[in-house]
Amino acid sequence: MRIGQGYDVHRLTAGRKLILAGVEIPYEKGLLGHSDADVLTHALMDALLGACALGDIGHLFPDNDPAYAGADSLKLLDRVVELLGKRGFRVGNVDVTVIAQAPKLSPFVPQMRENLARRLNIGTDRVSVKATTEEGLGFTGRGDGVAAQAVCLIEEPAD
Repeated sequence: MRIGQGYDVHRLTAGRKLILAGVEIPYEKGLLGHSDADVLTHALMDALLGACALGDIGHLFPDNDPAYAGADSLKLLDRVVELLGKRGFRVGNVDVTVIAQAPKLSPFVPQMRENLARRLNIGTDRVSVKATTEEGLGFTGRGDGVAAQAVCLIEEPAD
């Protein structure tokens, strides 16, 4: 077994969509980034890659490469899962926490879990998505941005 940890943050700004785990959340601001800026999926990809010692998303999908401008992060997740599969790794479970003062994310969590489970080829009972605020503290508490933390358990290939 291997354990991975990932973290990502993106600034909130007007004129962008707020997408988390492939779900478009109705809100007056969205996340700024080279791709769709899906902070939840980015943290998860870094956790998966880190567990397998395969670098990070900045290495795999550089933000100065025009090929990834506006990219759908779930499609990038597909590529990460494919990379792990080619090396014989399998996802055991994932646990992701989104840190945002607003909007309220709980109504969207079931769809987020389903989207991730489908992409990771595991059951929704192995995908945890949680949301929390920081009680008005820090950049997330002020509504300047959204952060996400992820951990995962990866099953190694049998020798």
